[in-house]
Amino acid sequence: MPSGNGFQCHRLNYGHIVDPASGRIVDEVLLSVMKAPRSYTREDVVEINAHGGQVALNTILELVLKHGARLAQPGEFTQRAFLNGRIDLTQAEAVIDIINARTDKSLQVASAQVDGKLRSSVEQIREYLIEFLIRTEAAIDFPDDVEDIAQPQRAASEIEARIIKPLGTLIRHHAEGKVLRDGLKVAVAGRPNVGKSSLLNCLVQKERAIVTSWPGTTRDIVEETLNIQGFPIILSDTAGLHDTQDPIETLGIEKTVQNINGADLVLFMVVAHRPLTVDDTNIFERIRSKPFIIVLNKIDLVNGDNLVKLPPTWGEMACVQTSALYDRGIDRLKDQIIATALGKEPIDLDSAIVPNVRQKLLMEDSLEAAENINRALDNGTPMELVAIHLQEAIDSLGQILGTNVKVDVLDQIFSRFCIGK
Repeated sequence: MPSGNGFQCHRLNYGHIVDPASGRIVDEVLLSVMKAPRSYTREDVVEINAHGGQVALNTILELVLKHGARLAQPGEFTQRAFLNGRIDLTQAEAVIDIINARTDKSLQVASAQVDGKLRSSVEQIREYLIEFLIRTEAAIDFPDDVEDIAQPQRAASEIEARIIKPLGTLIRHHAEGKVLRDGLKVAVAGRPNVGKSSLLNCLVQKERAIVTSWPGTTRDIVEETLNIQGFPIILSDTAGLHDTQDPIETLGIEKTVQNINGADLVLFMVVAHRPLTVDDTNIFERIRSKPFIIVLNKIDLVNGDNLVKLPPTWGEMACVQTSALYDRGIDRLKDQIIATALGKEPIDLDSAIVPNVRQKLLMEDSLEAAENINRALDNGTPMELVAIHLQEAIDSLGQILGTNVKVDVLDQIFSRFCIGK
C-alpha cells in the first residue's frame, strides 16, 4: 500500500540522491519505506541503500542530517525495538553478540537467543512461579480450598522439578555461553626458552612472537585470537617465569602472573628432553589450582631415555607432547584445550545458553529464592513469607526478560553497542 509520501511500503524504489542546493546528483540509490508496526523498531523507518564509497556515504549523511535527522545513539534501534515490545531483553542483548561474534559457533548461539531460545526457557519458569504465587495467595485467604499448597511436600517437589532443576541447568550452561561469547582465555606459561613463543606462532600460523635462542626474549604479553573447532580462543604468550634481578624482566614476570591469574586455562610448557628444574616446580605450584595442560615441548630432541620424568603428583594432569618447531602434536593439543575447558560432551548450540554474567547472576538470585521457598515449606513457615520469596524469584527473572528492569541497567546494556544498531 502507498505511504503518505507516495512510496509503497516495503518496496525498493530506484532513484537518485540530489543536493537541493546545487542540483548535483550525489549517487543513485535504492530507497525503502517501512511503516509501523512492520519494521525492526515497530516505528516508521526509511532506509537508503547507496554505493559503498566513503565520500558518497558521508555526503548523503550530511544531507540527511541537514534536513532534520540525527545520528543514532549506540544500540538505539535495538533499544527502540525492545521498548516497543518487538523483542525482549534477552533478544536485545543477543544482537550485540551477533555483531561481535568471532566464530560460526558464536554466531549460532547468538542467533538462537535472538530467535527466543533463552526467552522461552525463562518465560516458562517465570509463568509457573506466577501461577504458584497466585495459588499461594489464594491459600493465604482461603486455606481450605487450595489443597496442594497446604501439602508442603508436594509443593516443594513441584518447585524442585519446575524451578530449581531448570534454573540449575541454565546456570551450568553459562560457562559454555561465556566461552562462545567472550572467548576462552588461554595463557602459555613456563620458564624461559621452553618454546612458548614458538608454540604461539605455530598455533596462530604466523610469526606473531619473536623467537630467538636467547632466554628472556619475551618481555611483554603477546596476545592473539584463534579459532579452534569453532570456539574463539584468546591465546597469550608470556614472559618466562624465573628468578631474575633484571628490572625489565621483573616487570614482564609481574604481568605474566597477572595474566595467568586471569586465564581460564594455562598451557604449562616444559622441555621434553631435559630434567625438570626448580623453576618448573615453582611454576607448577603457582598454577596447580587452575585448569591447565602440561605441554612437553621439543619432543623432537628426545633421544633414547632422556624423556623428562614427571613427578607422580603431575601424572593425573592432561599432558600433550609437542614439537612447536616441526608442528608435531599441535592438533592433539587443540583437541585437549577444548576437552579440558569444556568437557567431552558436545554443546547443544541451539539450546538456551546463558551468554552473559548479568543473566547468570539474576538466575542465581532466582534460584536462591526458589531454594528459600522449599526451606520455608519444609519448616512450616507462614505462607505470607513464602509469597515474598516467590515474588523475589519472579522479579529476578523479569529483569532478565526486561519486564521490570531499571533504566540505568538498560542504558548500560545498550551503551555496549558501538553503532546505532
